[in-house]
Amino acid sequence: MSLEEESPTTSTTKTEQATGTPELRVEGISKQFGRILAVDEVSLEVRSGNIFALVGDNGAGKSTLMNILSGVHQPTKGKLYKGGEEVSFTNPSEARAKGIETVYQDLALMDDLDIGTNIFMGQFPKRGIGPIKFIDWETTYERAEHIIADRLGRNIDIKTEVEFLSGGQRQLVAIGRALAFDPDVIILDEPTSALSVDATRLVQDTLNTLAESGITIIIVSHNIESVLTHADRIGVLFQGSLVDTYIPSETGLEELNEVMTTGFSSS
Repeated sequence: MSLEEESPTTSTTKTEQATGTPELRVEGISKQFGRILAVDEVSLEVRSGNIFALVGDNGAGKSTLMNILSGVHQPTKGKLYKGGEEVSFTNPSEARAKGIETVYQDLALMDDLDIGTNIFMGQFPKRGIGPIKFIDWETTYERAEHIIADRLGRNIDIKTEVEFLSGGQRQLVAIGRALAFDPDVIILDEPTSALSVDATRLVQDTLNTLAESGITIIIVSHNIESVLTHADRIGVLFQGSLVDTYIPSETGLEELNEVMTTGFSSS
């Protein structure tokens, strides 16, 4: 089966109606850079196994909020909760330690290296005696195969160099690299930007597969049309503030574009 082929159909039943403690909760988060208020008193929550899309025009505060969640920025005020526990991060490593991984738009893949090497770059399995350690390539490729084939449900040669992959396949490798850290939350920055229709569907199917397995997905995107098809909830930011959150089946492209442009919600 080609990597671009559709994955087996998964259940369309999401956990939107789930009760209990949210996987992530943001309470009154603000971030100020000098005199610029980039994020202003944002509060939201994301349930385990849900796909939550954060949309807005340039300058709406999407990237800043994403960077707060991923540990790049610290909030000026407000609180962040992970699984009901209040947490704070001073760097991305601390967010990773709490199970939060981020896939940035540039993907940061090395084109001249293969899929398996890209997935485990900087965290290779090692073997050896005492202080003398070597990369365990057999284990590296076995684990990479498990991530691509079993967790993402795709059939692809993990020794294929990244430069020969399509845009959708490259996004898949970046997601696989995040999975290597065994997260329970993955944040993706513009995951379908500049992708073809088929590649966009590949990424969407992959994210649905991950959500069905219980991983919480947060998408930061300009592509409203894309997130309308597979997000459980959509939050709209305008000039640093969260205008409202929407259930895709109860809204549409025209309404969301209007909210993004004006900052006013009809609900």
